[in-house]
Amino acid sequence: MRIGLIGTGRIGAFHASTLAALPAVNALVLHDSDARSARTVADSVGGECADSLGALLGAGLDGVVVAAPTGSHAELILAAHRAGLPTFCEKPVASSLEETDRVLSALQDSDVPLQIGFQRRFDAGYRAAREAVASGRLGWTHTLRACTADPAPPHPEYIPGSGGIFRDCSVHDYDIVRWVTGREITEVYATGANRGDAFFAASQDVDTAVSVLTLDDGTLATCTATRYNGAGYDVRLEVCGSEGTLVAGLTEQAPLASAEGTAYPAGSPYPGFMERFQDAYRAELTAFTEVVAGLGPSPCTGADARAALAVAEAATRSRAEGRPVPVSAPTRARVYGNGRL
Repeated sequence: MRIGLIGTGRIGAFHASTLAALPAVNALVLHDSDARSARTVADSVGGECADSLGALLGAGLDGVVVAAPTGSHAELILAAHRAGLPTFCEKPVASSLEETDRVLSALQDSDVPLQIGFQRRFDAGYRAAREAVASGRLGWTHTLRACTADPAPPHPEYIPGSGGIFRDCSVHDYDIVRWVTGREITEVYATGANRGDAFFAASQDVDTAVSVLTLDDGTLATCTATRYNGAGYDVRLEVCGSEGTLVAGLTEQAPLASAEGTAYPAGSPYPGFMERFQDAYRAELTAFTEVVAGLGPSPCTGADARAALAVAEAATRSRAEGRPVPVSAPTRARVYGNGRL
């Protein structure tokens, strides 16, 4: 199949390399507002270049992958759907709930599938945790503990447009808590702190945050996030039930040290998210080629992305107001529950 890729920055170049190695993909057509970047990446993977969005969408494609900056996601999704092309888009659908609702409403009656990029759903550990919950092997779930910890902060220029730590980092934990448990998040209480560089506070953001989630069956979850985990990149999920506990991400690469001197884990920590989730990204894009081929529905819909964003927006409001905030995602997300969006 011929796949178009919009955006050839860091994640776009990574996706180009992954797509080029998939057996189902025999041609890639790339476009970026920076033509030099697009050409460089295209040359590295043996792909073609399109000098405009229109040229890309008219290049006889079977599907489109959107890896452009967040601010362009909404219009690129709509353009791809007007062209009748199944679309994969990195999270989020849009930077706000209002804009997300506008996009999903426009696609409500479409038969063209949309898949949003929450790659943790394709990680072996998280999938095993979901199966353990669904099978009842852990008993009834009472607590989840999720963490997203970057080893070093991003460039200062990134933060003003990031949407804040809850939308940028913790949103992955919110999505995976929903996915692993099969439950909706109904309330969030969040707080945060700044002990690092001043550019976080200058953008009304925080460099470290904690969210306490209440799920619709009474299960509780904590989600921690930081930009300053000097030990290394750390993403884990502990699922605790009445009959047992299972941890996703507790591997030799987990950047943990035992106060009692236990040797495990003893591997080298992952330097970042692309190395940690390399296999998951491949599985995610493989799943998209199956969606393009009509072999199954989208494994992560626009409604899923909206639900996670709703929690992130509630967390942002909770930190600002210093109180628990109800989440709007459950009822609104089901408006778009047609299995495609």
